[in-house]
Amino acid sequence: MKSTIKLNRFSVFLMTLFLFAGTEAFSQYGYGYGGYGYGRGYGYGRQRSAIPQVQETPKEEEPKTAEELVDGEMPSITEALQLNEFETAILSSILKKYVQERIEAQILKLPPEKMREVYENITLRQDEELKSSLPLEKYEAFVELQKNGVAKTLKKNKKEKKKKKKNKN
Repeated sequence: MKSTIKLNRFSVFLMTLFLFAGTEAFSQYGYGYGGYGYGRGYGYGRQRSAIPQVQETPKEEEPKTAEELVDGEMPSITEALQLNEFETAILSSILKKYVQERIEAQILKLPPEKMREVYENITLRQDEELKSSLPLEKYEAFVELQKNGVAKTLKKNKKEKKKKKKNKN
């Protein structure tokens, strides 16, 4: 009888030891209050909601308006063509007008042949208006700029300035 009592006392001691060790490990290693659950106090680690979360769909970028397109390009065009404020204002207003027409033509989604015809018509009207509004050398420089692009024109202008500096010295 004495052996069974000793066994029972030993098993009660072991059970108590495991109980305390288990709760200590439970709370220390993220399975209870203050662990990985970050203070929720009711779960085992990171909890997930039973309700699915709706992910936001990324907003599609809105197409730029004619004003935004022209205003973005005008500083480099002004620098490349060396325009004064008046010429810049004229060029900007004309370009905005005809870029808007091109955008409207794109919205119509015409067949390729018709689209080409519409674009050519817009380009002809734009060229006529620019020719009558800008000085001839600035108009020709703008046409050259359209053919070569802004970067090449700026590079060409820098080379010409360097040549002028060398010639002066």
